[in-house]
Amino acid sequence: MPQTDCLEYKIEQRLARVGIIGLGYVGLSLAAIIVEAGFQVTGIDIDVDKIAQIKQVSSYVSDLSSKQLAQLTVTGHLTVTTDMAVISELDIICICAPTPLRKTRTLDISYIVTAVESMTKALKPNQLIILESCTYPDTTDEVVHPILEQDGLQAGQDFSLAFSPERIDPGNQYYHIGNTPKVVGSVTHTCTKLATLFYQQFISKVYPVSSSQAAETVKLLGNTFRAVNIALAACRT
Repeated sequence: MPQTDCLEYKIEQRLARVGIIGLGYVGLSLAAIIVEAGFQVTGIDIDVDKIAQIKQVSSYVSDLSSKQLAQLTVTGHLTVTTDMAVISELDIICICAPTPLRKTRTLDISYIVTAVESMTKALKPNQLIILESCTYPDTTDEVVHPILEQDGLQAGQDFSLAFSPERIDPGNQYYHIGNTPKVVGSVTHTCTKLATLFYQQFISKVYPVSSSQAAETVKLLGNTFRAVNIALAACRT
């Protein structure tokens, strides 16, 4: 059986082990819905305070109560760690690293780079790696892609790489991860197909696009549209 078919089977049967790098409001919320869909999830973060809070069943995310967090952890379906070596045990890794603005108002992707560089020693063939962090077009292909291939593994052949921008709106009482349309773009058609299949397990509408750059541009245009509308609303007040 081809490796991609094997991972497809694991996804469809909820046998794939999922890792979430970065447990902020995006990563922890994503981990929760993936657990609820029946997957085993490992959360990874270098912030020991966040790891301690989760282990103490104390949620720091507005959209996830401590009671809900307890339901995820008490069964053992959600575990957390600071050790990146656990990546070698996973099938799917979602990167939800923060991308704050610098003083110059440019995007700081250093957290993405650090996370990806930390992953490389633990990577294994047949993994699906998805970047969800808000970033600029070409980050997946020109920054993440080369780092992941530096030890000889090839994207689209030995592992799958995709970009799917997070679309979480904290505090929104109607739209949440499960009913918010999801865009997926990858470095190859096979990667796109695999990432789309994964998201379809817990998101109602998933839209594959032609490339990772296209998916990154969708996020950029979405943020621009929102910023313009906020500015126009501010002008009226």
